[in-house]
Amino acid sequence: MNPAMPVRRLDPVLVDRIAAGEVVERPAAAVKELVENALDAGASRIDVAIELGGRRLIRVIDNGSGMPPEDLDLAVERHATSKLPDSDLSQIATLGFRGEALPSIGSVATLDIFSRVNGMPHGFAVRVDQGKKHKLAPCGEPPGTKVEVRDLFAATPARLKFLKSDRAEARACADIVQRLAMAHKNVRFTFAGAETASFDLAAQGPGEGAWLTRLADILGEEFRANALRIEAAREGFRLEGYAGLPTWHKANAQAQYLFVNGRPVRDKLLIGAVRAAYMDYVPQGRHPALVLFLDCDPREVDVNVHPAKAEVRFRDPGLARGLVIGALKQSLQSALQRVTPAHGATALDFFARRAGKGGAAPAFRAPAAGWDWRQSPANPGFAESAPPDIGDLALIGETLAADTRAHAQAPAPEDSDAPLGAARAQIHDSYILAQTRDGLVIVDQHAAHERLVYEALKAARAGRNVPRQVLLIPAIVEMEQADVERIEDALPLLQEFGLHLEAFGPGAVAVHEMPALLKCGDASGLVRDLAAALREDERASAPLEKRLDSVLATMACHHSVRSGRRLSGDEMNALLREMERTPGSGQCNHGRPTSIELKLADLEKLFGRR
Repeated sequence: MNPAMPVRRLDPVLVDRIAAGEVVERPAAAVKELVENALDAGASRIDVAIELGGRRLIRVIDNGSGMPPEDLDLAVERHATSKLPDSDLSQIATLGFRGEALPSIGSVATLDIFSRVNGMPHGFAVRVDQGKKHKLAPCGEPPGTKVEVRDLFAATPARLKFLKSDRAEARACADIVQRLAMAHKNVRFTFAGAETASFDLAAQGPGEGAWLTRLADILGEEFRANALRIEAAREGFRLEGYAGLPTWHKANAQAQYLFVNGRPVRDKLLIGAVRAAYMDYVPQGRHPALVLFLDCDPREVDVNVHPAKAEVRFRDPGLARGLVIGALKQSLQSALQRVTPAHGATALDFFARRAGKGGAAPAFRAPAAGWDWRQSPANPGFAESAPPDIGDLALIGETLAADTRAHAQAPAPEDSDAPLGAARAQIHDSYILAQTRDGLVIVDQHAAHERLVYEALKAARAGRNVPRQVLLIPAIVEMEQADVERIEDALPLLQEFGLHLEAFGPGAVAVHEMPALLKCGDASGLVRDLAAALREDERASAPLEKRLDSVLATMACHHSVRSGRRLSGDEMNALLREMERTPGSGQCNHGRPTSIELKLADLEKLFGRR
């Protein structure tokens, strides 16, 4: 056994290199620190350029306040900062504050800083070469600061083995700049790199539209078309931003951008709040897209709990979480039946591709030789003595799988002016075709009614007033004993939903009362569906809130207006009007859209009329 090694102080350069492993673990982290310094300096323009994913070169130029020579000389020293004037860590009002970034970068690379204060005849430059600091020298730079980092991790080559490809590292650098640009719309950002797409984000003025323009420049015009405005305040906390429609969701959470006091974070508390707010709207395994800015007094949040400042800790986490959940749910509910326009565009694209290659409609073809109209599936049953007159072709639709009873009379003006329009037909006993002033809407009757029943059940339960219907003869449902035990454990919960059950010997359950809203006699199917839902939530260790919603969703899904049921014109219009009044009716309980809107102008383009 080796004798114990004596305790000794580490070399200062080695200390800086160890710190660099926490602060600058990849080129994107260095870019983040340098851009944050530029923002703290009040820059209105920041130019970023990289080479080989940032390994060879990182250059950040700003037109901020600059540094006088004495500050520049001290800025590359360990734990030197201008951002804590009172040395109070509870009053951090800037993005950077630790004073570790510049000396940490200089310890593992060649760092050159050129800075000039406006009004001074010239600037000054300093170099730190892998931990070795050089003397200041005059330079002729314009007002502001330019920082160049060359050969990152040259002093620690083992670190290079853990970097990803140049393209991946360049993409990470661009993402960091874009995230900071989201929170600072009044600053112009440019980014240049051979391994990824360059961009130039113009500075935006004041106003809500300017903010959305900046976000659309980064996330694309699709974000603008699907964004809901978020704005709320409570007890010193203020939340602003934009949240995507529930029907516009992603395969992962990378499209969720969260900021606290202008600082981009990946905070578990806020991510969990977003997940809880969208739980009723987004399909399982899918994630919403949003950009949220949470601002509060610096004393209410600790930004010093993570080396990379990617996580924060709130003094009152319940307040922050509640504000995010409440604001998101309110905006999602106010969206009512609105769904992503992408569904309509997808439908039009599908029609265009079916019409012919390249979207062009196929040329009219003459009837095949020997074609007999009397043998056509579209034959409405006219007398064989004469073919149908052109004026009678409207009758052909009556023999197809479409109910045209709603078309028998002109739509009421108030229905035509409504967001979902007036019902004109029912197609295949499953889809409602409605006419609006400038287009048409196709509604999935089962998905729509499923959402209506779900929201009605939720409202009734919240008011502790769930109407019940007593079964004349209790329904006995046989199932596995394990499912019976799950139902027994959930009896108090099911009572709140208007479902009165009790165990009926081994392997059976008796149903005495059901929610009147369901208007369904299939008690056996309902209980089995609930047992399956409880079994699934048990495996996933779902919280109580999710189990409540899961039970309600199961009851609504399996006991709503089913596909294949023929509806009258009044019933179809009543369903459309109820959708317009019901929160979240744009998607069913599984996150699928309940309606698709096609504009008349798009249809005219599809048929070559424009």
